[in-house]
Parts: sequence; C-alpha cells; structure tokens
Amino acid sequence: MAKAMSGQKPVKPSPDSLVASVKATKTKGLPPVHLWNPPFCGDLDIRIAKDGTWSYLGSPINRFELVRLFSSILKKEDGKYYLVTPVEKVGITVEDVPFVALDFDRDGDGKAQSLTFTTHVGDSAVAGADHPIRIVIDPETDEPSPYILIRANLEARIDRKSFYRLVDIGTHHDDWFGVWSGGQFFALIPSAELS
Repeated sequence: MAKAMSGQKPVKPSPDSLVASVKATKTKGLPPVHLWNPPFCGDLDIRIAKDGTWSYLGSPINRFELVRLFSSILKKEDGKYYLVTPVEKVGITVEDVPFVALDFDRDGDGKAQSLTFTTHVGDSAVAGADHPIRIVIDPETDEPSPYILIRANLEARIDRKSFYRLVDIGTHHDDWFGVWSGGQFFALIPSAELS
C-alpha cells in the first residue's frame, strides 16, 4: 500500500492513483524519476509486451496519452521495472525491454553521421556514447536482436525494418560490420560472417 500523506488514508496503488500523482507534480518534460524514491507499494498487473503493447489486467491500454504518461514514469532498478511517482513505486512486467524503436533519421554520412531513433511512445535518442546500440544474438537461432539505450537505463528494441536499414548503411571497421553515429562505431556482426 502507498503511504498516505499526513491526515489521509493509505491509497491502494492503481493506474488512476499513478496518473493523479504524476499530474500533481506539474513537471514539464519527463518527470525526475531518478530523484523519486518512494516505498515499494506492490505490483500492478501492467505488462509491456515484446511488441511494445501495454496492457492492464490482460486488456490492452489503447489510450496513447496514458501509455505515454506511464512510460514517462518508468524506472529500472536491479533488473526490475517500476512505475514511480513521488509517493508510489509499483512493479510491472516487461517481456523484453519497455520500448520499440520504430524508425530512425539519418543526418550526414560515414563517421560524421548521426542516427536519431524514435520509439513507439515518442521518445527519441541520437545513437552515440550516451545512447549506445548493442546486439544480442539468440544462441539457438543465431538471430540478432538490436537495442538502443533511450534514457536512464531503459532500452528500445530496434524493429526489423530499422535494423535492415542499418545494415543497408553499414560499413566495415576493425573486422566488424556496423554503423557510425555520434562519432561512435557500433558493431553489428563480425565482417568474416559476411564473406
């Protein structure tokens, strides 16, 4: 249970209480979840599927504004995901990572290019030292799964069409095939595998 403020009854965590708490902060831009450390109030049956779909009690959350609000108060600690407000911290389930990068814009060429990724909830990040791209290879299928760090320990899985676009603009560097962005080289696969 969430702790009550002085003179109030304790509030049982719910999507509505989270919305009310966030709206009460009146912050512009992303809320400062890194500064909020309320007590753990339990888990909510909120799930983020691998495809980025948010659901509550098994039903999809179809209001984009609500998904966007919840995504703005998402925090990852010790490998677990939480929705955090100044007064509540509730656990949720994330099947893979919380975001999906649906597209990217390319500015420039070669080592000087910048790749700006956009997620399904409207966040964007320029791949570089602060927003690295990483690849995880499935040990059973050898299929690559690309990810980019979006913000504060939260990643987006780069969707298939965007990954194919990365491969189209890729280049070889130090025995690796990959892409440049923000002055950094991000290895996708060993060059030898392309021979």
